[in-house]
Amino acid sequence: MARFQIFVTYKKGIFDPPGATAERALVSLGYDEVSSVKIGKFIQLEVADGTPEARVREMCDKLLANPVIEEYRIETVEGA
Repeated sequence: MARFQIFVTYKKGIFDPPGATAERALVSLGYDEVSSVKIGKFIQLEVADGTPEARVREMCDKLLANPVIEEYRIETVEGA
């Protein structure tokens, strides 16, 4: 099996509600040094050996990420 890790985050300029909520909560808990929090998704995908990254990118575009408001980064896990 081949393994890919996919990191999904909001595009620059798109409001991140979970991040904003966490940021306010951390500041209210006394962590005044916090100036920004971004929260995204982490996806670990196992596929058949030989599956090209382009195929994984297609999966991201069609289901795993919303290309209108999110961007993603794919990493191949070596030795998986």
